[in-house]
Amino acid sequence: MKRICIYPKDVQIVTGKSERYGRTIIKKIKDHLNKESHQVVTIDEFCSFMGIETSEVQGLIK
Repeated sequence: MKRICIYPKDVQIVTGKSERYGRTIIKKIKDHLNKESHQVVTIDEFCSFMGIETSEVQGLIK
């Protein structure tokens, strides 16, 4: 079963940057999409924002 949402640790794995950077990216995506703080960011939204293929990210996260 594949996950739908992405977390800072996942962003860290994909980008090779710090977990703090992951939190910052997720915050930027939420601001860009006008999401509230309790709403999650999906893998598709992350990939669209970062300009990378969803299949590449799915292969990196569990």
